[in-house]
Amino acid sequence: MSTSKIQILPFDGKGASQAEYAALNRHTNCMRLERLPDDPPIPLEESIQNLQSIPPFVDLRLWAAWTPEQGEMVGLASVVLLRLEENQHLAQFELTVLPEYRRQGLGRNLLVLIADTAKQDQRRLLMTSTVDRVPGGEAFMLRIGAQKGLEAHTNQLRMEELDRGLVEDWLTRGQANLADFELGLWEGPYPEEKLQEVCDLYELTNQQPHGELEIEDMHMTPEQMRQMEANIFARGNQRWTFYVIDRAGGKFAGYTETVWNPSRPKILRQDMTGVFPEYRNKGLGRWLKAAMLDKVIHERPEVRFVRTGNADTNAAMLKINTELGFKPYMADALWQMEIEKVMEYLQR
Repeated sequence: MSTSKIQILPFDGKGASQAEYAALNRHTNCMRLERLPDDPPIPLEESIQNLQSIPPFVDLRLWAAWTPEQGEMVGLASVVLLRLEENQHLAQFELTVLPEYRRQGLGRNLLVLIADTAKQDQRRLLMTSTVDRVPGGEAFMLRIGAQKGLEAHTNQLRMEELDRGLVEDWLTRGQANLADFELGLWEGPYPEEKLQEVCDLYELTNQQPHGELEIEDMHMTPEQMRQMEANIFARGNQRWTFYVIDRAGGKFAGYTETVWNPSRPKILRQDMTGVFPEYRNKGLGRWLKAAMLDKVIHERPEVRFVRTGNADTNAAMLKINTELGFKPYMADALWQMEIEKVMEYLQR
């Protein structure tokens, strides 16, 4: 289809009209269907709440490509400029175009807005991700001169294939740690009196493999943590956090988190699992994973699939997940590109 009459306009994420939000929801669900054909669509209200509750430290810029006749959104570009002390060299972006409008220059036109915005904010590096189910994404990255910085997979566990005997065994082994460690659970927001310690616990995310990506470690403040939570819960998500505390010093040793949304009851998202280096090789990671899965079995029987993201080089976590029965579901790649090189491509 011709893109000659398509209009590209800024999109106000926090103040759009209901019709504009509905168009964005239809577009993002169309793109989602391409990546996750077996999953239900995201409800309109969830999309709205997601945009309206973006944390203040996340500077999100959006542009939508519209057909003037039908008023439909056929392309969408976003760039995130984090207002943090770390990673001030970096801008993260996403760019989507409906299949029937691809390879006609629309993606290039959207990329101009992304690159110009990042450059004006003195960012020198762009970063984004692609999945193997949409091969055009990787082709576009190679065309603009991006480099693959980290290869990863979304791995999936089918609950019907879970070895429950293994879960029970890991729980039993975990009980041997009770003299030295306490296993606990938070359902929902983190307790106020533990918020600074949770921020310290969040430092474990910095120990995940970064591959060749030029990423600086991130450090959350209690205020930023609450802002992130507000976005999570505004979208209707429910979060469980299991943690382990060293009884001797009262320090958190590790944690694991899952997020579940009632609009997608069959799917559970396994987020971060981590144990501090000084507490590793004690079976704490398996204890945390087993405790979480046991709770899912008994309290969320509707869950059929558990999905998590792992860098292909994260051998320790992959070993645990493989033992549980996680299998590759979708290949992911993180890409980075210098702004100047992108500008050179756009000037050809």
